[in-house]
Amino acid sequence: MTTTDSTKSKKPTHAVFHVTGKEDKARWTRMGAAWAHKDGKGFNLDLDMIPMKPGRFVIRENRAEDGDEEKGQ
Repeated sequence: MTTTDSTKSKKPTHAVFHVTGKEDKARWTRMGAAWAHKDGKGFNLDLDMIPMKPGRFVIRENRAEDGDEEKGQ
């Protein structure tokens, strides 16, 4: 079993979001998941989509409310 296989067999530790806009008008779209490496020095990403709009990627620790497809902050 490779490191990637053993990491992906566990629940993702983080969610990956694409964020457009700023501050109160920011739109967060969940686009995948991330697993922290055992040594804590990186992540494996599993993306469900690649955004076509300019924006930024944000990786956040999983929380119950991050399960929604989209969220505003």
